Amino acid sequence: MPVEPSLFYLFLAILPVVAFLYAAVGHGGASGYLALMSLFSFMPETMKPTALLLNLFVAGIAFYHYYRSGYFNKKLFLYFAISSIPLAFFGGTMNIDADVYKKILAILLIFAILKMLNIFGKESNTVKEVRLWQGLLVGAFIGFFSGLIGIGGGIILSPVILLLHWGNMKEAAAVSALFIWVNSAAGLAGQFSNNGMVLNEWSVVMVAIALIGGTLGGYYGSKKMSNNRLRYLLAFVLVLASLKLFLT
Repeated sequence: MPVEPSLFYLFLAILPVVAFLYAAVGHGGASGYLALMSLFSFMPETMKPTALLLNLFVAGIAFYHYYRSGYFNKKLFLYFAISSIPLAFFGGTMNIDADVYKKILAILLIFAILKMLNIFGKESNTVKEVRLWQGLLVGAFIGFFSGLIGIGGGIILSPVILLLHWGNMKEAAAVSALFIWVNSAAGLAGQFSNNGMVLNEWSVVMVAIALIGGTLGGYYGSKKMSNNRLRYLLAFVLVLASLKLFLT
């Protein structure tokens, strides 16, 4: 087991809740998984590939539900993905110091906190056309850090889409879900090419449990409404994780 058995079982109990909430807004949940793993003192070298692996399954489920509901904007996705995929692969090939990794992750978790609290990136009735150079620039920046840290990048992309009025809430969720999937796959490929992928037999268990939460979250997020109290609870967990990463 990655940590002490009693703590690991508690981790597994919280994992589907995180997957549910992230999938409900079209995200794979890597920032949440990384936050949980940091709180439960997982080794840094296992955190990155594990989070990306969980992302692949949960973001895939989320995208399926949002696509079926007719919210996917193909052009918007392609503008970001063209540059993000190679940069996510490149970021995945890089190994950085554990302390630097923790600090960058702590900063990126702030985006997740603001998103969960609906502070950063609110929906607007006005939708503007994104220009190709804008999409390529944003995609490249997010893609690199996605591969480097082990996130899919949706927690950054969806607020950017909403802040710059490039799409509505559901479109941002659908585009972010597939964006997360391709970046996670590219990041894992980059790690594999550099022999930097460290997984264990419990990874399959974590994927299965996360899929349960992700399936329910993707359905309710695309059809219904997520629970605000749970959002606030998750935001609190992310705050604790961010503080721990800054202070350790």
